[in-house]
Parts: sequence; structure tokens; C-alpha cells
Amino acid sequence: MSKKNKKKSVIQLFDDITTPVRQEALEVSDAEKMKKIEAKMKEVLDILGLDLTDDSLSGTPRRIAKMYVTEIFKGLNNQNMPKLSSFDNKYKYGEMLVEKDISVFSTCEHHFLPIIGKAHVAYISSGKVIGLSKINRIVDYFARRPQVQERLTVQIVKAMQQALNTKDVACIVDAKHMCLVSRGIKDISSSTITGEFAGKFKDPEVKKAFLSYLKFDTKHI
Repeated sequence: MSKKNKKKSVIQLFDDITTPVRQEALEVSDAEKMKKIEAKMKEVLDILGLDLTDDSLSGTPRRIAKMYVTEIFKGLNNQNMPKLSSFDNKYKYGEMLVEKDISVFSTCEHHFLPIIGKAHVAYISSGKVIGLSKINRIVDYFARRPQVQERLTVQIVKAMQQALNTKDVACIVDAKHMCLVSRGIKDISSSTITGEFAGKFKDPEVKKAFLSYLKFDTKHI
């Protein structure tokens, strides 16, 4: 195995859909990461020609470092994974539960520009239920890292399946990518929709019922 391959690893949450990171990076403390990022950001801003002695800019490298580690990329730290405790479905609710319009704030891993949108998550209980806020926390955790929307959608479904011990989970993400809006084609009107349907949600009628909750046109999904 080459040295290059030895350095590559992943955040081991699922067997088949993971976020590529270097294993040694997971062993560095948040404080140390912020210190290193701050130093590098000073270099970047200096190369761009900004005057870091200006009182408006002097704290910018530190602010960026803190933002990266503790906010927009906090999903790269496994310690921030929400506790996904579930409860017995004592009330025998047998229909799908849909949590829609969950805010998504993520970052495109290709250009490090924002991805902003909504996630719609549904599941059918196999005997367990989960607190509603946990669904939002799952979405937020996987969004808070450099992402591609397709991977994010699948990761949300996988996490829900693990938490509820059921295959019957679905997720749709509808988001705007600032790499399309602010650069390149500069298209301010389009959005990107991705969907992952597992278990019973692969059944056309169940999928149709889920989409009807969201007022989506079922002819195109």
C-alpha cells in the first residue's frame, strides 16, 4: 500500500457512505485546529493584499478559524454526533411521520461556498420512535461539514435507520448552491433536489403519499 493510501481514511459512521477525511486529523483537538487555521488564514489574507493591522481585519483569521471548527464544520468531529435515543412506539402509530422544512446550512466541498435549503425527512416506525428535535439535529450534524448534496441526503437516511432500527426512511433535500449563484453560471433561480427512499418508501404508493405531504409534483420524482 502506498504512503498516500495509508494516509487516507474516513469518518467511520456507515459502511457504504462516508465523508473522506485523514485519520490523523480526527486526533487533533479543536483548540489546536483553530490555532493552525488562524495562522494559515493570516497567510491567505496577506497574499490577497489585505492589511491585517486594520482594526476591522485584525481579528478575522481568528474568527474564521473559530467559525470553521466550532460552527460550519463541526460535523467533522464525531464527538458532536447527536445522541440518537429512541422510545417504544407505545401508542401504536403505524403511519409515516414526516418532519418537513428542516433548515439546511452546509458548505460545498468543491468551492467552500454555502449550500442553503430545506430537508424533508420521513419514517415508518418498526416499533421505535425518535424525538422530533433529534431529526433536526441529525440533519444539522451531517450538513455541518464540506458536503455534496447527494451524500448528505444518504447520510441522513442512514443515521435515521440506525437510530430507529428500520429500513423505512426517506429524505428529500431542496437547496441552493452559492457556487452556482455567486460564481460560474451565476444562476440565482435554480435549486437542486435530491431524494433517498429506502424500505417501504420505494413502493410507488408510499412514496407518492410522502411527496403529497410536501406538495411535490409526483410526476417528476
